[in-house]
Amino acid sequence: MKAIVAMDQAAEAAGITLAERPEPTPAINDVVVEVHASGFVPAEWEWPSTWVDRSGHDRAQAIIGHEFAGVVSSLGYGTTGLSLGQRVFGITDWHRDGTLAEYAAVEARNLAPLPGNVDFTVGASLPISGLTAWQGLFQHGRLQAGQSVLAHGAAGAVGSVVTQLAREFGAYVIGTGRAADRQAALDFGANEFLDLDHEDLGDIGGVDLVFDVIGGDIQRRSASIIRPGGTLVSVVGPVEARPVDGLAVDFVVESVPSQLVEIVDRVRDGRLRTHIGTVATLDDAIPALNPTERRKGKTIIRVRHHGQDRA
Repeated sequence: MKAIVAMDQAAEAAGITLAERPEPTPAINDVVVEVHASGFVPAEWEWPSTWVDRSGHDRAQAIIGHEFAGVVSSLGYGTTGLSLGQRVFGITDWHRDGTLAEYAAVEARNLAPLPGNVDFTVGASLPISGLTAWQGLFQHGRLQAGQSVLAHGAAGAVGSVVTQLAREFGAYVIGTGRAADRQAALDFGANEFLDLDHEDLGDIGGVDLVFDVIGGDIQRRSASIIRPGGTLVSVVGPVEARPVDGLAVDFVVESVPSQLVEIVDRVRDGRLRTHIGTVATLDDAIPALNPTERRKGKTIIRVRHHGQDRA
């Protein structure tokens, strides 16, 4: 099968290639999924699991990508809850071969059903961005109606979902980004927008929750405006700056199929829009995964094609 393989850690995105790899076989409690579309997170180059296995040994030519939508093509021994031909979406294990391939093996417990009226391209854009937003806001941020949220990167793949979910649950959302992102952030539901290049975070006053996808100096300045009892939630590694009288949480997204169902239900009924930027085929994936300019939204690689993107 065709797959996108990481060859050179030092080269990051420049060190990937389209290669032929054996089709996976399902282990106990696995399924093999015929991949129709796969999402990609540029930070994958920085994840240790891309380069070493759980024992600390080097991973040779790992298949990259960890979120996808497709159709179950085979079942491992003992696998329950899924059936051959079923449309599914979700996240694969970080330490196993990933989803930028024609087939992927994944534990059945990591998958959720993909409704027939949600196409594979949209389905593949949801798992990591959607679950990151959901878990950051509700599990770690413990968002309550009436609170204020500072959503960094509010027009991006994660930030746009953060903005929409926070608004749905009754929060006041201040989105941030570059000047060119202003209208997109407002369209996703931000009550206000702050241009990080030209406006001062200190002018906001105070907020109850900061959802940080940037880190560094932006994180440090954000921590200083969190109200007593508030929370800084980070998805960019250990928190460098903590609020004076509040919590700081950093987390790695987990696969929770019940939350995937919550997210895709919102897509079906129009409460949630995903932000898809670049869409490319597997044969043309290398330039899409190694862009020469800043990309907006989620990058999706279409592995298979259907007239209406249906199984």
